[in-house]
Amino acid sequence: MKKIALTLLILVVTMTAQAEDYAYLTFETTDGAKASVAVEGLTLSISETTLTVGTQSFTLTNLSKMYFSTTDESTTGISEVMKADLNEATEIYDLQGHKVTKDQMRRGVYVIKTKQGTFKLNVK
Repeated sequence: MKKIALTLLILVVTMTAQAEDYAYLTFETTDGAKASVAVEGLTLSISETTLTVGTQSFTLTNLSKMYFSTTDESTTGISEVMKADLNEATEIYDLQGHKVTKDQMRRGVYVIKTKQGTFKLNVK
């Protein structure tokens, strides 16, 4: 009996240690958007058709999946642009729609057109 209890205790400790590797609970909606919430101190509540997770709220019918992840997978619409992509920029626009050059870029968000596609760039 002690051997079984010890085995179960080791199994529970191992499973807990593996679960601690996931820092985020990620929600994906039916339109493909993702929102991640930190697992530490997480609270969940359901009120009629709304799921509230920390500060995020979701309509249950709009959720397609929920899973644990090691990184924040929230969809921001801002992609990482590599320096090579910026060097190949054919057009750069600020959020007011004005065309700017690389030298004119200051802090803010820009739309960059390259051969690979169009990106949003956040300059800090």
